[in-house]
Amino acid sequence: MKFTDGFWHVRPGVSAVYAQEAYDIEERDNSLVVSAPTKRIESRGDVLNRPLLTVTLSSPLEGVVRVRIEHFQGTRPSPGFELVGAESGVGTARLDGDAGTLTTGSLTARIAKGAPWALSFHSTTADGVTRPLTASGHKSVGYITLAPGAPVAAEPAGIAGVTTTGLASSAHYVHEQLDLGVGETIYGLGERFGPVVKNGQTIDSWNADGGTSSEQSYKNVPFYLSSEGYGVLVNHPEHVSFEVGSEAVERVQFSTAGEALEYFVIDGPTPKDVLSRYTALTGRPARVPAWSYGLWLSTSFTTDYDEATVMSFIDGMQERELPMSVFHFDCFWMREFNWTDFDWDARTFPDPEGMLARVHERSLRVSAWLNPYIAQRSPLFAEGAAAGYLVKRPDGTVWQWDFWQAGMGLVDFTNPEARSWFQEKVRTLARQGVDAVKTDFGERVPLDVVWHDGSSPETMHNLYTQLYNEAVFEVLEEENGVGSAVLFARSATAGGQRMPVHWGGDNSSSFVSMAETLRGGLSLALSGFGFWSHDIGGFEGTPDPEVFKRWVAFGLLSSHSRLHGSTSYRVPWAFDEEAVEVTRRFATLKLSLMPYLYSVGLEAHSTGVPFMRPMLLEFPADPAVRYLDRQYMLGSSLLVAPVFSASGQVEYYLPAGTWTQLLTGETVVLPVGTWRRETHDVFSLPVWVRGGSVLPMTSRVDRPDHDYFDSLSFVTYPGGGGPSSVTVTSPSDGRTVVFDITRTGDGSVAVTTDAADLEFAVREAGA
Repeated sequence: MKFTDGFWHVRPGVSAVYAQEAYDIEERDNSLVVSAPTKRIESRGDVLNRPLLTVTLSSPLEGVVRVRIEHFQGTRPSPGFELVGAESGVGTARLDGDAGTLTTGSLTARIAKGAPWALSFHSTTADGVTRPLTASGHKSVGYITLAPGAPVAAEPAGIAGVTTTGLASSAHYVHEQLDLGVGETIYGLGERFGPVVKNGQTIDSWNADGGTSSEQSYKNVPFYLSSEGYGVLVNHPEHVSFEVGSEAVERVQFSTAGEALEYFVIDGPTPKDVLSRYTALTGRPARVPAWSYGLWLSTSFTTDYDEATVMSFIDGMQERELPMSVFHFDCFWMREFNWTDFDWDARTFPDPEGMLARVHERSLRVSAWLNPYIAQRSPLFAEGAAAGYLVKRPDGTVWQWDFWQAGMGLVDFTNPEARSWFQEKVRTLARQGVDAVKTDFGERVPLDVVWHDGSSPETMHNLYTQLYNEAVFEVLEEENGVGSAVLFARSATAGGQRMPVHWGGDNSSSFVSMAETLRGGLSLALSGFGFWSHDIGGFEGTPDPEVFKRWVAFGLLSSHSRLHGSTSYRVPWAFDEEAVEVTRRFATLKLSLMPYLYSVGLEAHSTGVPFMRPMLLEFPADPAVRYLDRQYMLGSSLLVAPVFSASGQVEYYLPAGTWTQLLTGETVVLPVGTWRRETHDVFSLPVWVRGGSVLPMTSRVDRPDHDYFDSLSFVTYPGGGGPSSVTVTSPSDGRTVVFDITRTGDGSVAVTTDAADLEFAVREAGA
């Protein structure tokens, strides 16, 4: 929210007071507690009749400083997010003559005594070099009071009572402002479809079902990443408003309603390090099964389908030698007006267990759609209402409405019994033969309700999706095993990355929407999410064949790949025969890369560094990459630039170094980064291999989940700076082998290993 009118004034109806000085600083149990009056204290009378802000500095994890700003401490605090990696006894607090410091690993927070208010954050390298990160200075820590009807900037737009916060009636806010340096760029804040650089934007962290072409987002994460090698997590599931150089242009402002604000400053020094530390605190992505990397084919949404349709699609894919791994049943596997009742529509699927067995006999996995809403006509509605499993209004009646499903209610996942009830339904589905669940929706969460555990409606709006996805993911892990569970989730917030995979929501069938979809994925990756997918060809509408073919290449060079639409099918032959050939080319290309891609996924699981990487993560020292949002890295070795035009024209940037085109074998040596303009047919796009890379590959291209060691080869690429070893893990038995890379003076590369039982080939790129 914007509270000021230019630099000098506040808006009409807004009263603002600010932390003016660190009046005194106390050291308490590895923490610093600062009393910050809202006037500089010059006489004893100044201590009367004014707010005092208490600012506490502590550390939940090495390299992370927690800052908690409080006005009234007797009010109900926000629960914050679950910090699965938090530790106790971290950090060292010290007081000296003119300041207090809290040091945790490489990060130090320093609060100067007296006026003006001056809280700063510094990072120190192993060799003792200290660099400033950011600071909270004069008029940064603010306590805001609004008069009724104050004309502050609007809250998030949407359906009244559901996607708006109602915070215009809130009287008090707390804000913090952290300095922006010259040239500093800000990223993250969830899956956002505008420019990947957030400078100049106002962003409301409030989940909404707004599609991919608006400022709203299904996945709001109040975490941002700076190009200067630090991150900030605002620890509030409630609505948080970010003004990224858009109110005070020299600062990032974040504010929330109430009497307290808590945030974490997270050290790097590189953007990769920040994400690794952030996900250590909030949770790393689970390991996903190898089969999930293959192509997913869907029934689409409102199309007509039954078992014969499903089997015709599967037959059509296999007859055309189009490898796929998963068949997805969207909403209408259940009867209309009944979502969700977990019962297969007997009119179209009279033998669901037999059908699912027949799909499995084709060596395919099955995915099925769910949402957390219970339609009134579903038998589960009366059952859930009678047991108190559905969210209620303040008068004790079940909250209902007709938007989406007629008379629908909402499962109250804060009720342990309701959670178990819903989980048993999911468990039955899994035991029927469903391997993965598309957990759709979770954003349309009302405010005029009472939750079973007493949670505030504002807290539960964004946090609801976490409880929903956790409940389903837990069942899949129990039924299928750890490392074999996978969701296809739409909504999320901070910590949601623990339950992959997430997809980009309802896009449109156009090149413009294809580009905005990628921007959303890059933004989500910079928010700590390791795996991401999108509807190939676009969801709304029917794509032009050229759009479909270009999107197929992009989709099959993403971490996860799904063909899905709204009112029309996405089988490739529905477009033309060339679309079939394009799908075959890129589906087999992805499968040939599986030994490499699987290792990238394991890296995301173990380190928190995402599978699809914005260029900033791999080239943080190159200022030219900071604004790039039409290309990305797959792991550390592959650069991908999708084609967003029917003409095949594409413009992209290659950083300095040696690069080899994966599809053509062309090699370039660039002393400096270079922009390239090219034209590609539908069977090609810019896919470049970083100099010195050694890619483990397989000759088996019918499926992603097999023993990679049975068909393993290594392709070596020219250029220095490559790996000294390559690790390959086979998903069939989990065996991991390290291969040593030796480079000779003549430029050749040798790959060796101590695993004497393995046979593998080594060839140079282009050979």
